Amino acid sequence: MISNSIKDTFINCRKENRPALLTYIVAGDNNINSSLKILKTISKHADILELGFPHNTPIGDGGQIQTSSYRSIKNGFKIKQIFNIVRKYKKIKNPKPIILMGYFNMIYQYGQKKFLKSCKKVGVNGLIVVDLPWPENLQFARECKKNKITFVQLIAPTTSKERMKKIIKDSHDMCYYISMLGTTGSKLKNTPNKILFSYKKIKKLDKFKNIVIGFGITKKTISRFKKADGLVVGSQLCEKITQSLSNRQNIVTNLNKMVYSLKRRIS
Repeated sequence: MISNSIKDTFINCRKENRPALLTYIVAGDNNINSSLKILKTISKHADILELGFPHNTPIGDGGQIQTSSYRSIKNGFKIKQIFNIVRKYKKIKNPKPIILMGYFNMIYQYGQKKFLKSCKKVGVNGLIVVDLPWPENLQFARECKKNKITFVQLIAPTTSKERMKKIIKDSHDMCYYISMLGTTGSKLKNTPNKILFSYKKIKKLDKFKNIVIGFGITKKTISRFKKADGLVVGSQLCEKITQSLSNRQNIVTNLNKMVYSLKRRIS
């Protein structure tokens, strides 16, 4: 069975009658030590931790995440350092599942086999590769499964019903529903009710598949999506890092308060 910890996380959250809280930060923002401290601290409240690869030409990231990526790259962050962060984080007591999120060209340049071997070695639980859609991702997804890593398939608002069925059928422990067209951090273009209406249609295709909602989920809107299997908050956390740095405040403390507040809104 692949990635038991991701699967078990959703089972546990369902028992608590709430969605899983997935958080996203960029690795190396504003430095490697900060990333590690943030993961260790917000781990008390988040259920699954997404850690993004900083990228200089992101196609799906909005301004907040781009700013985080720029800080990380400016500080000389290298892809191999993300494995050091995960390895050190996984040494804590009761670590949460880690999902790495990024773009395929970085994996390709690093070497696919080498990349997956490194992921498995340090305890990465899942991967989201933004620019590797179904069905082009099937071979890579199979390699992930061999290494006991969940490959997270993406579903968009424009995905047809027939295509959706095939994506869900080929998916592993979870799928990621992009709630709207645009980039991360954008304001919701549809009402939460409309997004949930579309979400329920997806769930009807396979009620046992874990589907999380991302894009536009904030402290203000998160309580409206309690019926989802999981909710992803990223841009608001990256924005909080930027604000904290500008105000010379403690990044770790501020993010911990925010994630705690997010968790309370869905519990």
